[in-house]
Amino acid sequence: MDHKIPRHVVIVPDGNRRWAKQRGLPAWEGHREGAKTFENLLKWCKELGIKELSFWGASTENLERDKVEVDFLLKLFTEMCDRILKDNNSELKENKVRITFIGDLQRLPEGLRKKMESIMEQTKDHSNYKLNLLIGYGGRWEITQAAKKIAEEVKEGKLKVEDVTPEIFRNHLALQSEPDLIIRTSEERLSGLLPWQGIYAEIIFLKDKHWPEFTKEDLKKCIEEFSRRQRRYGK
Repeated sequence: MDHKIPRHVVIVPDGNRRWAKQRGLPAWEGHREGAKTFENLLKWCKELGIKELSFWGASTENLERDKVEVDFLLKLFTEMCDRILKDNNSELKENKVRITFIGDLQRLPEGLRKKMESIMEQTKDHSNYKLNLLIGYGGRWEITQAAKKIAEEVKEGKLKVEDVTPEIFRNHLALQSEPDLIIRTSEERLSGLLPWQGIYAEIIFLKDKHWPEFTKEDLKKCIEEFSRRQRRYGK
């Protein structure tokens, strides 16, 4: 594939519930299908040469939805963590993927949170690929947390107000890496995604494609579109 490959791609996998509704299925069936697409996505990214993937699994608002739906989402996350922890021959481990969970993890059940922490500890030294899973994530939450950390350091005398720079602020964010390409299915908005990191990212909206319908061919077409764009970084 002779195209400029984005190093860091962000996926906003919207449309699970709409996909299910169109088929007369409960919302959680859409999430189940969406989880299958996610597993395929990891393989596609490796095949296409993408080194870092950020995947927005659940926003802060998603965790406030109907309890039955939220419980099913948490069940999917738990099953995913169990597979990673139990299967020493999993592709994620074999490919030396560093896995990071980003979001307000304190809102998650303790058992799930501990599994996420264990995965991050086990993969912290992996450097071939990076997988950032945004769970309970919101852009305003991330900015607020960074501001609180900086304020605490100023209060403790570890940092002076006049020393706070964009670089210092970035270093206090949950995710420092800036994406090259953001892809969102089913909708045409960012919904507070990575408000600091994503300012110069190329954005592609696939309004007529629900996440369970997303294919490797769709990803290839997005990369082709990215390759054609001239990135100006505000200049």
